Amino acid sequence: MNAPTALPDLTARNGLAHVIGDTAQPLWRETIPTVLARTVSRFPDREAAVFVEQGVRWTWAEFAEEVDALAAGFLKLGLRKGDRLGIWSPNRYEWLLTQFATARVGIVLVTINPAYRLSEIEYAVNKVGCKALVTAANFKSSDYIEMLQELAPELATCDAGDLHAATMPDMRIIIRVGPDKTPGMFNFDNIVDTGRDTPSATLDAITATLDADEAINVQFTSGTTGAPKGATLSHTNVVNNGRFVVEAQNFTELDRLCIPVPLYHCFGMVMGALGCLATGATMVFASEGFDPDANLRAMSDEKCTAVYGVPTMFVGLLGHPELASFDLSSLRTGIMAGAPCPIEVMKRCVAEMNLTEITIAYGMTETSPVSFQTAIGDPIERQTSTVGRVHPGVECKIVDEDGNTVAPGVQGELCTRGYSVMKGYWEDPERTAESIDADGWMHSGDLAVIDAEGYGNITGRVKDMIIRGGENAYPAEIESFLYRHPAVQEAQVFGVPDQRFGEEIATWIVLKTGQSLTEEDIKAFCRGQIAHYKIPRYVRFKTELPMTVTGKPQKFIMRDAMIDELGLVVEKTA
Repeated sequence: MNAPTALPDLTARNGLAHVIGDTAQPLWRETIPTVLARTVSRFPDREAAVFVEQGVRWTWAEFAEEVDALAAGFLKLGLRKGDRLGIWSPNRYEWLLTQFATARVGIVLVTINPAYRLSEIEYAVNKVGCKALVTAANFKSSDYIEMLQELAPELATCDAGDLHAATMPDMRIIIRVGPDKTPGMFNFDNIVDTGRDTPSATLDAITATLDADEAINVQFTSGTTGAPKGATLSHTNVVNNGRFVVEAQNFTELDRLCIPVPLYHCFGMVMGALGCLATGATMVFASEGFDPDANLRAMSDEKCTAVYGVPTMFVGLLGHPELASFDLSSLRTGIMAGAPCPIEVMKRCVAEMNLTEITIAYGMTETSPVSFQTAIGDPIERQTSTVGRVHPGVECKIVDEDGNTVAPGVQGELCTRGYSVMKGYWEDPERTAESIDADGWMHSGDLAVIDAEGYGNITGRVKDMIIRGGENAYPAEIESFLYRHPAVQEAQVFGVPDQRFGEEIATWIVLKTGQSLTEEDIKAFCRGQIAHYKIPRYVRFKTELPMTVTGKPQKFIMRDAMIDELGLVVEKTA
């Protein structure tokens, strides 16, 4: 397989920062279950998925059987094509089965961040009208069952499958994982078992009605207006993006990919699961959440050839005190993405983890996600200072504030067009129109440069966004929550550099007259209500905030002041 490349002379010919990916490979206009059926027919006895922590190991044929049983179980619950089903869980076999079972019968999968808390889960399921929810029992400090019982006390007395909650008017069905019984909820494995006697022809008939351009997945991405938006993706979007991502790494059915990144995000479910689906490669999940020891052990024991991660994950792997004791000789490739990559981290991955063919990728949820990726064989300086070249089937350009395409090497906003652009934000035409223009260009909000050879480099952000350890946090969303505190008069949230997470969250707060709060008071107010990664690490109380003459907050002044106060260092990144 050849790695995807941009048309090499396009930029030079036009004299503009405008590149078009390889168009020689036709797009797959196929649904997820169609691709699964083909992979099963080609590699029925090869391993599809390994969940080390849960002791689960399936071949592609076995995996497809479990998918069909769950899909049939969903149908017996009354779920139908077009219904929305949410999943709120870390990386478990139930997550992967749910991803493929919903796609099998056209149920729209709504992926929910495992770090979400009460206000966030309520918003997410109501925004898209989820009829059903698959939930883990707990994960780390999150007790999902307890939160759902608090959100919907009606669970205590309703029959399973007949929930009528005041806070979640569309929700009828909650399915929990694990053997314990919870009032008002079904058990996941029981739903799988109820579907085992359904003929495959019943499912095939539904699959045959699906359209590759129909919505199959909604992923929430925080918005600058404060409320998360549901990026709506089709089969065509995600099947092709997963396929092209692994082609850039020269994947075949012999590859074994360690996936420590979360499945709820495109990194895990598209670049990971659907990338392996496209090629017949094996998915290896070491643990529910990222754990350096568990993942290094899995890479060694399972002879993984590839690994994905955000830079902080690779820092964690490289920092393991017994790194040299693990046999990583089978590793060769993978992806580092989600945040700027420190050059020294990349060099250590090559030298100490045998990742001689590791790639860097760039994208966003709204573009399924990847638009740019480095190629195996790129010069080392390209691998460590750019995000590579544009993907097949994708068109990218850099525009100035007036929307004009700039010259190569000139900074502007990155825009993307092509098969990978989402269908839109779920039932939000206004926000969709703000992001996708009349000519189909998705405006990323990222500042970037495309050079004369077509290589992209992300240089900053137009949008007011913080990337903490690969998680996108939008200040407006956090500020909106802080304003709920009765003592808070003004709040401004911004990012400051951090050696471990890339950025950390800081807030400056002006209290109402006569009020008094501590830094811990603010953090305690946030705990259990917003995701942990959105909780400000640094809280400072001010009598006033720096503003422009027109009353706009000057966050760059706040950021610079905090950097000086904390003695932080802005590191050079790739």
